[in-house]
Amino acid sequence: MPSDALKDPQDQARAQDRAFELLARVPYGRVATSMRALPFLAAARHVVADGRLLLRMHRGFGYHEACIGSVVAYGADNLGQERPGDEGQWSVQCVGTCEQIEPTTAELELFGPAPHYADGEPFDPVHLRVAPQFVTVHELRGGLAHSSPSGD
Repeated sequence: MPSDALKDPQDQARAQDRAFELLARVPYGRVATSMRALPFLAAARHVVADGRLLLRMHRGFGYHEACIGSVVAYGADNLGQERPGDEGQWSVQCVGTCEQIEPTTAELELFGPAPHYADGEPFDPVHLRVAPQFVTVHELRGGLAHSSPSGD
């Protein structure tokens, strides 16, 4: 649950800046919305461009249709993927309205090459923008990032 401290616009801006900084460290996350009144998660490629969260999904799945015009949650993390140099484990969630966009050439370059196939079909990209209304960042520091069942 977001704290009351995030009601301060400066705290919200700092949280969004930190969230976007962390999101830039991983290429994929999950968008959550409802489809036919049921909760739904779908993977998406994301980039941050000019303070905007942009997503790329495969049009062929049709998941983007449930997102467009709706409030969505987008989450990404490095849980279970901590690399040398990481300061710890983190997760980010952005909640806001979603719209379909036509990205600029510069924005397309940020996404990098699209996959060739999605579930055996040619990948057909669709691009979305999430306008965050609130952002939550959770960071875990110290302890073990990973331990095996055998205790190694």
